[in-house]
Amino acid sequence: METLTSAGHSLYFESNLEALKTLLESNKYSKVFVLADENTSEICLPVFQSLMDDFADFDLIETAAGEENKNIDFCIGIWKTLLDFEADRKSLMINLGGGVITDMGGFIASTYKRGIDFINVPTTLLSQVDASVGGKTGIDIDNVKNMVGTFTLPQMVFIETEFLKTLPQRELLSGFAEMIKHGLIYDKAYYEKLKTTDYLMPSAEDIYRSVEIKNEVVTIDPHEKNLRKILNFGHTIGHAVEGYSLANDENPLTHGEAIAIGFVCEAALSIKNSALTREELKDISDYILALYPKYHIKKESFDTLLELMQSDKKNEDGNILFSLLETTGKCTFNCRVSTADILSSLEYYNSL
Repeated sequence: METLTSAGHSLYFESNLEALKTLLESNKYSKVFVLADENTSEICLPVFQSLMDDFADFDLIETAAGEENKNIDFCIGIWKTLLDFEADRKSLMINLGGGVITDMGGFIASTYKRGIDFINVPTTLLSQVDASVGGKTGIDIDNVKNMVGTFTLPQMVFIETEFLKTLPQRELLSGFAEMIKHGLIYDKAYYEKLKTTDYLMPSAEDIYRSVEIKNEVVTIDPHEKNLRKILNFGHTIGHAVEGYSLANDENPLTHGEAIAIGFVCEAALSIKNSALTREELKDISDYILALYPKYHIKKESFDTLLELMQSDKKNEDGNILFSLLETTGKCTFNCRVSTADILSSLEYYNSL
């Protein structure tokens, strides 16, 4: 078992939830709630209860699955449910699920009666290496990602690879994109190692390294004023593509598939607007296209994508700001990029 400490809370790896058992045995909380979506409730809740020695002294709050449900309407429904169950400020919420559940559950807990304790038990690779770490909570507004949220740390985060056995291949590949990002922005040796790794069988060691990288960055800059912005590499364009796909495609892109597109586009932007070499761009493009299915970005969607980028929460003074690669393993941030260059990057991806 490994433990990382982050801003006063702990992240536990392969611990069989022992610290959570100890916490609940102390009878600290008046009520315990488990928030899960309909899929997690069916597939992951039994695994959770098995790890918890058949713990059942909680109220289950179940919501619909999917990013499209990470919105204020679902939050209102869950707040009302908490009221109906007479949840007070000494209640605990356990967020059991992927990034949608940890993002939305953290937001609900951090705002209910001005804040109750919550614990994240991420069940997807994506949420284990990204969404559950760092204290960001949030919901979407009109297909713009995480427009309303807080910086609120969970009491604990538990990362158990047992949950990964429940995932389909597409979800594993989605989470693997965030691991690739951590290597691209911070650790070239880790990126090179991932290139030889089977995304269907990410090791506990590699998951730990991803969380360690994010934790190092977040500890230096907890409120995203400076260095933490490098974690947004691939996400300015990626989030726009994801939002567009969610609104228009019958089978929308996953988060990882969308930000993988963002990696390629923003690596292309890094040629002119940072110091990335063309050889590095080709390496990144070839690797991403070998892993992730090609998606055609329709030319008629370009204006909509630019509008979505203009709504990105990282922008300042009306400028779309990017985090771009200086080289593989090193990233800079607050880069202003012209509209022409953004459009060229989309065309570059389509040309591959």
